[in-house]
Amino acid sequence: MEKGFIHVYTGNGKGKTTAAFGLAVRALCAGKTVYIGQFVKDMKYSETGLENYFEGLSIEQLGQGCFIETPPGPDDKVAAEEGLKRVADLLETGTYDVVILDEIFIALLYKLIDESRVLSVLEKRHPSVEVVLTGRYAPQSILDVADLVTEMQAVKHYYEQGVLSRKGIDC
Repeated sequence: MEKGFIHVYTGNGKGKTTAAFGLAVRALCAGKTVYIGQFVKDMKYSETGLENYFEGLSIEQLGQGCFIETPPGPDDKVAAEEGLKRVADLLETGTYDVVILDEIFIALLYKLIDESRVLSVLEKRHPSVEVVLTGRYAPQSILDVADLVTEMQAVKHYYEQGVLSRKGIDC
């Protein structure tokens, strides 16, 4: 049995979700199965179109939307908790070779789910499952249990020039 590792993609730079989806494509091309649970997100961005090209890939939105203009509410908490339960079951059973928890650190930041619960889910995962967690503000407790940590650092971004997200490039 192959050992699965815990990856963390965090930091204030662009590319965390993109890196996770890149790993997903690599795994799928190697014949592995992949589940991507997108915490916080409630709409299908361009990358979710991968489901049309790969068998063995499942992508679910586990959130109620982003918190740019309004703070999260009770429905957001319920969605995140239900999403974590769903992911916990998949991790424990080893249903997928790779499980990606996209933007889970934002759910933690807004206290939609409990940090100790996420640690417990990671601890109880099937030993062969590769896990990827993404989002800004990864807590130290998760960095400590991770096998690989990549921090995306913002140096320069066209957003600072007023350029909003562009379909197919940023969303």
